[in-house]
Amino acid sequence: MVVHKNKLIINKSSLFFVFLAMFLCSSCTYTPWHREQSELFLNKGISYIGVGQYNSALKELLEAEKYYSGNSKVHYYLGMSYHGKGMKNEAIGEFKEAISLNENYSEAHNFLGTLYSDGGLWDQAIEEFEKALSNHLYDTPSMALYNMAWAYYSKKDYNKALAKYQEALNTDPRTMLRSQIEKNIGLIYFDQDSLLEAIRHFKKSVELDPSLFDAQLFLGQCYLKVEDNKNAKKAFQAVIKLSPDSSFGRRAKNYLQSLK
Repeated sequence: MVVHKNKLIINKSSLFFVFLAMFLCSSCTYTPWHREQSELFLNKGISYIGVGQYNSALKELLEAEKYYSGNSKVHYYLGMSYHGKGMKNEAIGEFKEAISLNENYSEAHNFLGTLYSDGGLWDQAIEEFEKALSNHLYDTPSMALYNMAWAYYSKKDYNKALAKYQEALNTDPRTMLRSQIEKNIGLIYFDQDSLLEAIRHFKKSVELDPSLFDAQLFLGQCYLKVEDNKNAKKAFQAVIKLSPDSSFGRRAKNYLQSLK
């Protein structure tokens, strides 16, 4: 019995030192030097993303992950890189990993929400946008509000969509999304046959950004419905001038043919 107890003590001691060694080895990867190296690769990866070189970005970011896998930003930008390469599932996985490391990572919630929207998973998308907005330190809440509004529009919940678009404008009156918001509000009214309201918002949209040929087409369609052929022609001609070879341009040409 004494021998058995000694063996048990030795085994317990051995296990203790094994676990201690494992802990010390694992903690070595989180030294300031490793974090600094990770940050260097991260910054290189971000630069490549900025110029659309997603494969090069991915190489740098995977190196950053090797040095310090606990950095939520590394996983966020890995998600962006995978998305840029068309690898949607991998992108979703990285955004989820970023969120698991930092539950208040609003940008990751927002990007994940857009991927769910792309797949028509509107309720899941809305949940992610709400999580993004729950962080009061989020720098660009109008982005998540805009995306949430589109999800509600796609669900044909027009009242909530309008409320979220208005909230986006109230939150950031100078948002770069204003022309898109005006266009999308126009679509809501267009779908409900409130044509005068739709015209008002489509006009505002193209005033803010004359290059929006899709808004010009929608404007022309509204004018056709209210039998204002003169302004309809102007709108369709603008579409053809801006984007003659696109599907919008071809539709505009067909509309013009019908007006002759």
